[in-house]
Amino acid sequence: MSGSPRTAWATLPADEEQYRPLYARVLGLRFVNPGGVLCFLFFEGVVALAVLLALAELVSWWAVLILPAAVAVMVKLNDMVAAVVVRSAALVPEQERDRFRRQMEPVVGRARVEWITHSVPGIVVSAEPFGSTPRPDGSEVRSARREIGPSVGPDRR
Repeated sequence: MSGSPRTAWATLPADEEQYRPLYARVLGLRFVNPGGVLCFLFFEGVVALAVLLALAELVSWWAVLILPAAVAVMVKLNDMVAAVVVRSAALVPEQERDRFRRQMEPVVGRARVEWITHSVPGIVVSAEPFGSTPRPDGSEVRSARREIGPSVGPDRR
């Protein structure tokens, strides 16, 4: 394959370069490796979008040329940023990478929960006996009640 020689930090070997989509080869992408569908959307999809916008008279016909070029510039810029990130990551010593990995490992453990006994609701059964309860006026009240929740005091009626 003719062209500029590939550098040592390139991600794809030269023999696999011929199988890459034309869009990626024309832009000379080294780190961003879009597939066929994504390259189709980057070029033909953007051209179709620009034509639709021009037909709707939302943009001028120059957008059919400018919009695919702007997308290509953004893809190439993204590839250049990825190259800078890969190069800077290669400069980090292995010891620092191991320390970072140890710090970023999730910690699994158990949390201690202090139980507060008075805040847990329970069943409180009335202290009154079942059956009939005599009243001071001589009448009887039949009760067999149960209350749920904390007690409020000695007189819970």
